[in-house]
Amino acid sequence: MYKIGLTGGIASGKSTVLRWLQKKGVPYIDADVVAREVVEPGTPGLQELVEAFGPNTVLEDGTLNRAYIGSLVFSDPEALETINSILQPHIRHRIQELTEEWEAKGKQAIIYDIPLMFETDWHTQMDEIWLVYVNPVTQLERLMKRNAYSEQEALDRIRSQMSLDEKRDLSTVVIDNSGTMKELEKQLRKLWKTAKIHFQKEEL
Repeated sequence: MYKIGLTGGIASGKSTVLRWLQKKGVPYIDADVVAREVVEPGTPGLQELVEAFGPNTVLEDGTLNRAYIGSLVFSDPEALETINSILQPHIRHRIQELTEEWEAKGKQAIIYDIPLMFETDWHTQMDEIWLVYVNPVTQLERLMKRNAYSEQEALDRIRSQMSLDEKRDLSTVVIDNSGTMKELEKQLRKLWKTAKIHFQKEEL
C-alpha cells in the first residue's frame, strides 16, 4: 500500500485540494472526519475527555462541547497536549481500520488527509508528503475572512500550529495555494501526471 500524506495549515486550502483529488476517484481517509467519530456520544474518547476536563466538556444533549474544547486548545498548551494524548490512540486505531478496509478492496494507494501530520508523527508512516502551502499574509487574510475573526484571533489560531515554513522543509511535494484557483489547478494537473501511477486504472 502506497501512502500519500496530504497536509497543510489552517486556511491553506487543503480541503480544496482534497476535493480535486476526490473527483479523480482516489481512495482517501479524512482525519478530521475520524476525529469527529471518536468523540461521538458513548465513545471511550468522549468519556476520557469528560474525565480530564469535567462536565463542561459535553452539552446537554450529550455531544462534545466544541466551543469549550476549542477555547482550551487555543489558550492552554498543556490542555492541547492532554487532548492529543487522549484522542490520538483512538484516531490511529480508526485510521488503521479504514486502511485495512481499503486494502481488502484491493486498492494500491491511499491519500491520508491529516492536518497535524508532523505534530502527531504521522509523516513517519507515509511514503511521501504533499503540503498545501500559502504565504503568511494570504493565510491570515483568508482565515479572517472565512471565519470572521479579528486579526488577533486569527493569529492565535495560526500560531497554535506548526508553521507552514517548517512543514515545507519536511515535505516531499509543495502545492502553493497563495494564488488563484486556476493557478492551483494547474499545479494539481501537473502533479497528478506523475502521482497517478500509484493508483489503479479504475481510479484514474
